[in-house]
Order: sequence, then structure tokens, then C-alpha cells
Amino acid sequence: MTTLLAGDIGGTKTLLALYELGAAGDLSLLRSQRYPSADWDDLAPMVRAFLDAGSQQPPAAACLAVAGPVEGGLAQLTNLSWQLDEARLASTTGIDQVALVNDFAVLIYGLPHLAEHQQAPIRSGRPRPEAPLLVLGAGTGLGVAYGVPTPMGLVAIASEAAHGEFAPRSQAEWELKQWLAAERGLERVSIERVVSGTGLGEVARWLLASRHLDGSHPLSTLVDGDALPAAVAAAAARGDVLASEALALWISCYGSVCGDLALAGLSRGGVWLAGGTAAKLLAALQSPGFTEAFLRKGRLAAVLADMPITAVLDPAIGQFSAACRARMLIA
Repeated sequence: MTTLLAGDIGGTKTLLALYELGAAGDLSLLRSQRYPSADWDDLAPMVRAFLDAGSQQPPAAACLAVAGPVEGGLAQLTNLSWQLDEARLASTTGIDQVALVNDFAVLIYGLPHLAEHQQAPIRSGRPRPEAPLLVLGAGTGLGVAYGVPTPMGLVAIASEAAHGEFAPRSQAEWELKQWLAAERGLERVSIERVVSGTGLGEVARWLLASRHLDGSHPLSTLVDGDALPAAVAAAAARGDVLASEALALWISCYGSVCGDLALAGLSRGGVWLAGGTAAKLLAALQSPGFTEAFLRKGRLAAVLADMPITAVLDPAIGQFSAACRARMLIA
């Protein structure tokens, strides 16, 4: 039996999973385990403990998605002291081939292999298999990565595009940007300050500060907590006017940024929306507001016209994508 190790390595938790590689190249999850990252001095002992618990031979290959940049087979986690090295991990775990990949960029490897239940269409189009892919993930922040087809398969290109400057397109967005800069003491307002799950809360805070200084709106009690974005989405679903306006503005900003980044990478292979908001706000993403903003690029709208956009619904997409990358190592 050929097995593959997939890992999702974060500062708080680490998820390790073992997959069986079928004769037809299909992946079947055998088992998985979640570990508190801070309980371990290094990743290698954790991997050995996970493999020893199953009494299996070492996997044929491993892909470990890490919360931080990866350069030259080396990674330093953003919120953990571990310093990871592909070659050292291979020698200490007995796994012949080990790949470290940024935990958002790794999604590129799983996107072409999603089953129908793992995805939902945002807009139809004609994907070109020889062209780059784009994936965006609005969650706590905004993840961005490109995928470039090569004769050896897709290569993921990590990006910090989310930290580009937020560009207002209307008076309302200009006022939002100015308020954010003043409220948060910022020298500049990045894209992910608005286009992220956190950003939806910021849009609502701005509207509440502008129109309900007396705290009379039901959402006013949540302005100082992390529950506001979810509460805004729920209130919008109930028809609350302020929440609906906040969500509509946020959806339009997301669509516009998506169009900008699709143009930057000429992502004719397809555009994918991942992150925690993709499934939770699927109906809003499928609304005309998102697509209209995506296409509103003047004479360049024609370049975007055939690009399909798909939402990723599977919360375990990171683990699955890491397994897909591990499979590529032995292809």
C-alpha cells in the first residue's frame, strides 16, 4: 500500500493526515490527528509519533503546508519558533520526499481535483488548461496565490497582493478608507483591511459610527468584539438595512479586487474563492454585485469575460491540497 502524508502546520495547531494512493491515482483518507503545536519542540518528533501510532511504513512522500514563507526548502513559521528544513525532515522521519509549501499557496494543487460537492459555481466561463489559476481566500485576512501550469504539473506562486493599497472606487469607499486610517492609526490601508472576513466587520463599524453614534442599532453592542462579521451576515439575511448595505459594499470590493488580480495574472485557467467566507457567504458571492464589480474593468473587461469563478466549500481543502501535492512528488 502506497501512502502519503499531508500536514497543515500552524502556530496554534497542526493537523497531520495519512492518505492511501489508489491504483488510479485517487486519494483516500486513512486517518488524521490534530496536535497543539506549542506542545512540541519541533515538527519531526510529532510526525514520527503520528506515523508510529499507525504502525505503518513511512509514507512515499509528504507535503507539509506551513503558516509562513517557504524559500529554498526552508520555512520559519510566523507564530512558532520551529525552523523547518525539507532535507532534515526527510532524514529524521524516514520519508524519502518532503515538500514544504505555504499554507495558502498549497491550495493551488488541490483546486483542479475537487469533487462536485467540494465546490460551487460563482460564474460560468471557459477555463484554459494551459493558463494560470488564481485563488483568493477571505478569512481573518486575505490569502492570494497563483498557479502556473508546467510540463511537470502546476507550480504554486505565493503572493502578498493582499497587502497592496486599497483603491476606493466611489465616495463611500473613499470615506470608508479615511475612517479606517484614522480609526486604526494606519499610514496606509491595505486591501485586506477591507476584503477579508475582518474587513466586513470594519465596513459595518464604519456605517455604525456614521449613522448610529447613539448605539441604537442592534449591531452596536458587537463593535468591540470578533463576532461582528458573522452577525452582519446574519442580519443582512434577515433584511436589516445597514447590514445589507455593509455586505453589498464588501461584496463589491471583493469582486473588484478579484478582477484586478485576475488581470494581473491573466488567470484564464480559472479563479477560485476559498477562505472561511466562501461557503458562509455563497449566496452573496453568487449575486450580481460580485460579478459586476469583477467585470467592471473598462476596455479590459473582455479579458475577464471567459474566466470562470468557483467557490471552494470544503473546510479541509488545505489538507486535501497538501495530499495532492505529495502525490505529485512521486508521479
